[in-house]
Amino acid sequence: MVDPNPFLPVSNPGYTPLPGEANPIGSPVTRRRSICLCLAVVSGLLALDLIVVLIGYRGSDNVQVHGNESGSLAASSGQPEIVRPVSRGPVAGVSEKANGHFADVGRLRSFPWNNSMLSWQRTAFHFQPEKNWMNDPNGPLFYKGWYHFFYQYNPNGAIWGDIVWGHAVSRDLIHWLHLPLAMVPDQWYDFNGVWTGSATILPDGKIVMLYTGATNESVQVQNLAYPADPSDPLLIKWIKYSGNPVLVPPPGIHHKDFRDPTTAWLTSEGKWRIIIGSKINRTGIALVYDTKDFKTYELLDGLFHGVPGTGMWECVDFYPVSKAEDCGLDTSINGPEVKHVVKASLDDDRHDYYAIGTYHDKNSTWVPDNPEIDVGIGIRYDYGVFYASKTFYDQDKSRRILWGWIGESDSEFADVKKGWASIQSIPRTILFDNKTGTHLLQWPVQEVESLRLRSNEFDKVQVKAGSVMKLDVGSATQLDIEAEFEVDKEALDKAPESNVTFSCSSSGGSVKRGALGPFGVSVLADEALSEQTPVYFYIVKGNGGKLTTHFCTDQSRSSEATDVNKPIYGSYVPVLEGEKLSLRILVDHSIVESFAQGGRTCIASRVYPTKAIYGAARLFLFNNATDASVTASLKIWQMNSAFIRPYPSENK
Repeated sequence: MVDPNPFLPVSNPGYTPLPGEANPIGSPVTRRRSICLCLAVVSGLLALDLIVVLIGYRGSDNVQVHGNESGSLAASSGQPEIVRPVSRGPVAGVSEKANGHFADVGRLRSFPWNNSMLSWQRTAFHFQPEKNWMNDPNGPLFYKGWYHFFYQYNPNGAIWGDIVWGHAVSRDLIHWLHLPLAMVPDQWYDFNGVWTGSATILPDGKIVMLYTGATNESVQVQNLAYPADPSDPLLIKWIKYSGNPVLVPPPGIHHKDFRDPTTAWLTSEGKWRIIIGSKINRTGIALVYDTKDFKTYELLDGLFHGVPGTGMWECVDFYPVSKAEDCGLDTSINGPEVKHVVKASLDDDRHDYYAIGTYHDKNSTWVPDNPEIDVGIGIRYDYGVFYASKTFYDQDKSRRILWGWIGESDSEFADVKKGWASIQSIPRTILFDNKTGTHLLQWPVQEVESLRLRSNEFDKVQVKAGSVMKLDVGSATQLDIEAEFEVDKEALDKAPESNVTFSCSSSGGSVKRGALGPFGVSVLADEALSEQTPVYFYIVKGNGGKLTTHFCTDQSRSSEATDVNKPIYGSYVPVLEGEKLSLRILVDHSIVESFAQGGRTCIASRVYPTKAIYGAARLFLFNNATDASVTASLKIWQMNSAFIRPYPSENK
């Protein structure tokens, strides 16, 4: 039943009326600064503006611009088509949602995809909607025995636009049940989109959801919602607070640079605190607010944190990590054995950066441990396709879990043809890496191992320099791979020193041979290796004999398709004294997620082979070093498919 005493009392349990009816814009209350935004106009003109905005918005972003909006897989004509890539997102005030690789291309020759190829691309155990476009994860939480996942969703097609909140639930983060849409843009304050938000679970168990709305005039404001029936474990119906918006852009902040509120945490004074992403000129910043009731807010002096040159901060996140225990922490936890993480998604390059530091409760600031690897200029969650991530504390299993949006690397034309776009990463646990003190450890949630079927083991396989070995595991479309590598010690000692800088992206990929690499595993390869995606280590011996290890994924030969972005991803990975080189790879059709050294460095890749699909997908072990032999030990599981079910039609 509906909660008779909700945390936030409302005069009307339903949604507030659209402009032109009885609800004028309110002015959020602040103690130190009056934050007012005048959006009210004559109702007749406003109604006209709304119509114009709606027509313009839908005309530019709706899937109808490419047709085939039903998402059906039309048979290939066999002839490439010339298409014009379209930018989506920046005009509306958010990051680029189209494939950035093709955004600056005037004309693109599409590959003649057929039904079989496109059908294969759909994943088996990663979360994705039944059809259409998806992007940012929103408000994840665990409630009354269910994991809830909300996400940015376009119910009308396979491109960004018409954004609402999709909703799904799971008992184990692997098998999912789709639910009805949680929130749709039916108010003036979210008329142009129900954008990213976060959930806060209060001490009494009630839920507060803060989210960004794009108003009828494309102003970014923060809004409040909560469950209509807290006794419902599925949280199907949501109420938007009648006093929305609760926050508008403060003076000096552009109306399109104020978005993505975090989960709230308690201060030492018993107030709730949040941060919101923004920028001042080219400095990315996090604004900080305190509140007692989630209805009125105090904008605190100064900034929570900012980094010059990083541009707009989206989808900011803030959370504690334990230095003493291998477990997650509630967002409000602080103390001497706790470090704090600040993460920002950079609008400029669409990557997620984090840094570890110290949170000062009294002056509401955060300071990085090492300014040289501050937010936006140092370490990334993932060096592949991974953006707009969000964590939550799983109080059921005392762990912090990370979700990340993994977009497409093919053309929008192909996405529309197959009828869907984007997936979510396998949820990852996050721990502080005590050994390095600088990194986090990300690892697939343990529940994914429930999908493991039969396994093959290869123990201490000698892989000589310049050799490739096929691993007989059967079909290699759905795999969980764990591997360790040891490089011949004599070769390490004899390898020449070099002062040449190595970079995964610009040093020639897996075909560029060096004394100590590359070596690793080629996934989604065909028998002739005309298509393959190598995941590998590359060791460089620098001046003074210092060894530096890089972890890379080479997509340059992953597909013969012409309308696919095929970069080489990767970065440096810390390898400490006495550690073997280790990796884990999850292969799930068109997604390859790779984790090195227990998750210090991670790479998510989207791969679109045309031949290495279904039963033709193979797995190879390779060593392309010139001088060093490698000993490899692997255990490889075939993976079952997850059950991701639609909502029963009789309940819709």
